[in-house]
Amino acid sequence: MDRSRTEAFSDGVFAVAITLLVLNLHAPEGDLREGLLHMWPSYLAYVVSFLNIGIMWMNHHAVFRHVVRVDRALQLANLVLLLVIVAVPFPTDLLGRQLAHELHGGDTATVTFVYSLVMIAMAAGFSLVWWYAVLRPGVIDATLSRKWLRRANFRFSVGAVGYLIGAALSLREPLLSLILFGLLSLYYAFEHLPEPRADERSAGDTPSNFPAGS
Repeated sequence: MDRSRTEAFSDGVFAVAITLLVLNLHAPEGDLREGLLHMWPSYLAYVVSFLNIGIMWMNHHAVFRHVVRVDRALQLANLVLLLVIVAVPFPTDLLGRQLAHELHGGDTATVTFVYSLVMIAMAAGFSLVWWYAVLRPGVIDATLSRKWLRRANFRFSVGAVGYLIGAALSLREPLLSLILFGLLSLYYAFEHLPEPRADERSAGDTPSNFPAGS
């Protein structure tokens, strides 16, 4: 299948989802200055979600830069990721409004936990695309070395722990949980899928379809 069509469709979905985030920001009623200051949690939720979607798009592009063949299963895995991406604006709006109302409490913890679940689902969707590409023979460039892929596997796995911590934290400290998700997005902003150096490519390496930990 044509890789460019998969990438173009994905780019469009990412663009729509990240644009929808700003529609959740509304002009406050009453005193403008006081209202704008009161809305700071909405701004924070917007920034965190924007970073998560935007940096997810960057890493999605980095993965597909090394994909040499797109099959139907990879397209389905990619659709699962996009399914979650377009859902991000909804919990972002709920979270921003609830945090503006109160920083703690039952409803705030519930909304933050829902937001956390969406963040975890987004990370899981990306992992599904990544691991399918790595484990399925012929999908990832077979000249990439085991050393290069082990490094990428480790870097992506580290962030998954952070998402679980954020979900647990959301039940007790919702604001800190949101800040943690922002920091995780900054972690993934670093290049975790660099172009492999020439000395990391080896004619003797086994093709990249190997299980994690091998």
